[in-house]
Amino acid sequence: MKKIIVVGASLAGVRACQNLRREGFEGDLTLVGDEKHLPYDRPPLSKTMLTSDQDPLDLTLVSNSDLSELGLDLILGEQATALNTERSEVTVGGEEIRYDGLIIATGARARKLSKFDDIGGIHTLRTVDDALAIRSGLQSSSSVVIVGAGFIGSEVAAAAKQRGCQVTIVEATEAPLVRGLGVKVGDAYANLLRSNDIDLRLGVSVEDVHGDENVEGVTLTDGAFVSAELLVVGIGAVPNTEWLTTSGLSVDDGIVCDETLNAGVRGIYAIGDVAKAPNRWLGGRIRRTEHWTTATEHAALAAKNLLTPESSNSYNSVPFIWSDQGEDRIQIAGDTIDFDEVAILSASADDQAFIAGYRHGDSLAGVMALNSMRSFVKFRRLIAGNGSWQDAVGLAEELQS
Repeated sequence: MKKIIVVGASLAGVRACQNLRREGFEGDLTLVGDEKHLPYDRPPLSKTMLTSDQDPLDLTLVSNSDLSELGLDLILGEQATALNTERSEVTVGGEEIRYDGLIIATGARARKLSKFDDIGGIHTLRTVDDALAIRSGLQSSSSVVIVGAGFIGSEVAAAAKQRGCQVTIVEATEAPLVRGLGVKVGDAYANLLRSNDIDLRLGVSVEDVHGDENVEGVTLTDGAFVSAELLVVGIGAVPNTEWLTTSGLSVDDGIVCDETLNAGVRGIYAIGDVAKAPNRWLGGRIRRTEHWTTATEHAALAAKNLLTPESSNSYNSVPFIWSDQGEDRIQIAGDTIDFDEVAILSASADDQAFIAGYRHGDSLAGVMALNSMRSFVKFRRLIAGNGSWQDAVGLAEELQS
């Protein structure tokens, strides 16, 4: 193997390049990114980038000297537009580039309210340019409407409150974070949002957006009108797979991979937000996961498996997620999607901190912690050791005694 191409210059792609070199690959290594910026870290975009005057250069994942040491052919500001697996070629900027090995890390893009694209002041948050535009909007706006009460929406809401804005969150489901954490935990989290003086509208969506050159407000499906000088949309992400239409790879809400992250063709792997792959720790259930930890773990595994396919390893990891929202922190470990029961194992008197456990059969499948970092570490360790539900109940009692 003499030439490897990594398509996608965000966290997963950069880490893949670093791991390829670490694993001993000395051939030609090309990294392709559709943004002109040097590769940067995305989690701060919805946090410190919005609450401060942080310089985007602070988010850079690798310095120019680091890139030089990696010996990369770095192509920025160009999209990969096609993949020919028979000829082993990726088309970038109209040029066909041959490869011996390929790692696809094209990530995902934010889902939009597309029918209102012609109105100014409507933003999604996925790139550093998005963050800069929202930051500018927060400085000049007194009323902000956020569509979607997931992590992005909640983090932007916290930033907007810190900027002194009036904030309304519009969420179509019955509770925030319900798709990933269930109704009981979503209800508890809703109480936290409301305690932070956020106007939370549940079970409704945006019917219409008002404004000519700039947004002035929204009408909701229940008929209510909410004024807004800034509208931020956080309703999920769409994997960037359109360029693979004629490639022959299996695409279904992401690139379908086996448990080694191979995309069905020898020498081609997918990682990060775009990869839809089994996780052995989840019993082989296939998921596409949009989280920082998954991206770094995928990158290390795919690099090793690409270079030594004869000794490939399967993806086997306890999922881990966190979200910082102002002074509040959410941490999640394990499986909080497929469960038989969810219970609040411990909570503060004012519900500003709690631990929720997720039971699957007799096992502790997952745990979610709000403002309970020390306790979370112990529950995460219990999950990693395949602890039982009874173990979790006992640990909660021990911590509260």
